[in-house]
Amino acid sequence: MGSYYMVVQGDHISKIAKENGFPDYHTIWDHPNNADLKKKRDNPNVLNPGDQIFIPDKEQKEESGNTEKRHTFQVKKEPLKLRLVLEDMYEKPIANATYALLVEGVVTQKTTDGKGHIEQDIPLDAHEATLVLRGDETPFRDIPFPIKIGNLDPVEEVSGQVARLNNLGYFPGDGTDDDAFESAVEEFQCDHGLKIDGICGPKTQAKLKQIHGC
Repeated sequence: MGSYYMVVQGDHISKIAKENGFPDYHTIWDHPNNADLKKKRDNPNVLNPGDQIFIPDKEQKEESGNTEKRHTFQVKKEPLKLRLVLEDMYEKPIANATYALLVEGVVTQKTTDGKGHIEQDIPLDAHEATLVLRGDETPFRDIPFPIKIGNLDPVEEVSGQVARLNNLGYFPGDGTDDDAFESAVEEFQCDHGLKIDGICGPKTQAKLKQIHGC
């Protein structure tokens, strides 16, 4: 029969799938009962608290094989990647910088690429990470940056707009100060050739999503 699950802050589809015993999130996301939500949320890892997701029942699958031989079965798993772009206060990429990334107790040490990009496979149910820059290429050396995985709300929500503006360095506060939010939106609009009205409407939302990357 299946059942519906209500999304809470910090949920993403890979985490929900793993917690319900599905190694591939598409089994849930592509189910016909989730068609309306799939149309509304184009990124399955950017959900909004209160969204309803249908969780189907797991199905048994039978495979035939010779009883006199040993057989190996491989479970298909959809990988989950954490992607970050690091820029300094002048919007220049923090390129070729050594960093340490802690995710669910596992530390990875690498360097950013020439565009300040980081891409790392992470556990399907990961919900937090910490990034520490180690090189001399940045004044942010040895400062721990907490990362909340699955906490980014859709750009149509004010909370999602606030998070993206904060991540891009526009400082709108927490969304409760209307003047700070309007000022941050105006600054973003000015920087990206949009009509400056302090309103985060559809065109501003689209540009904000594009610049932020999701």
